[in-house]
Amino acid sequence: MKKLFVNKEACIGCGACVAIDPEHFDFGDEGYSEVISQENIESANVQNAMSSCPTNAINYAETAEDEEEEHQCEHCEKKGCCNHNDEELDEEIKGDFNSEAENAA
Repeated sequence: MKKLFVNKEACIGCGACVAIDPEHFDFGDEGYSEVISQENIESANVQNAMSSCPTNAINYAETAEDEEEEHQCEHCEKKGCCNHNDEELDEEIKGDFNSEAENAA
């Protein structure tokens, strides 16, 4: 299963993604972009936001479907109810993304 995320180590907070696709991106408390929705993540707006990012900080990560099913938010019992930022992604997923980004650079 694909999950959209912003690599905060690469993000410079330019706001291109927020301007292009406010349905999926917004600024977090630290001034960097973050994903606010995992719905319809292969839309044209997401693709445009990804290609407009000057640091290529936006990407997809593959997550195991069974990991997604096991996740439950602390504040409710509905699985998958919230959109979580890349800080809450599994370290292995972030490591895979960072390796891909380094290889692409």
